[in-house]
Amino acid sequence: MLFFEDIEIGALTRLGSHRFNDAEIIAFARAFDPQPFHLDAAAGARTHFGGLVASGWQAVAISARLRAQACARQHEALRREGKPVPRLGPSPGFKNLRWLRPVRPGDTLAFFSEVTAKKPSASRPEWGLVFTHETATDPTGELVLEFTNCVFVERLEA
Repeated sequence: MLFFEDIEIGALTRLGSHRFNDAEIIAFARAFDPQPFHLDAAAGARTHFGGLVASGWQAVAISARLRAQACARQHEALRREGKPVPRLGPSPGFKNLRWLRPVRPGDTLAFFSEVTAKKPSASRPEWGLVFTHETATDPTGELVLEFTNCVFVERLEA
């Protein structure tokens, strides 16, 4: 993430990709979303999913992890160039979350983040709010997951 003033609306970042497998789907479900269709292929086969599927929350968590890793790589590149690194604040949350199709073992999703808007914080002049459209697509380009995210980013000019 760059300083608020340097972030361009429309900038698209490929955050990375992730291949889902049975073991991690089940481990995530045991810890965070213990629905039968996330825990057992036979139980999933008896549902409209027809088999084991990943929790939608797992895809959101992977998106967040890949976003944090992409940000860390960008900040490390800035440090290597001797440039200042902006502070990032908390996320005030997300909205418009949509899980559009099930994710199955063996599926590989590509995760993207596009800057859609930004505005100075009304209550904290040293910060700006950056809004992004976060997506995950399957190998054919079909949209699997999307949501609107927001994060506080340090401003150069307060």
